[in-house]
Amino acid sequence: MQDGHDADDPKQSTADMTIFVQNLLQQMQSRFQTMSESIISKIDEMGNRIDELEQSINELRAEMGQEGSPSPSAPLKTKEDPKAADDSA
Repeated sequence: MQDGHDADDPKQSTADMTIFVQNLLQQMQSRFQTMSESIISKIDEMGNRIDELEQSINELRAEMGQEGSPSPSAPLKTKEDPKAADDSA
């Protein structure tokens, strides 16, 4: 009878090991899925922030263009500046 019992132990041990490995793989897959979703979420958030930053920069450029265009004195100063005249020559 002991021989029959010994024959079942390796089978039971193999089954237990298989279940253990399957559970471990499922846990790993779940963790990787969670990390993947988190990374994708962060990338989407960064993309949105970059889009907002780009829009803000474009708005600032537009404002500076509107403010800078009516001022004719700025180009005159560069012509009167001796350093500017030396650079252009």
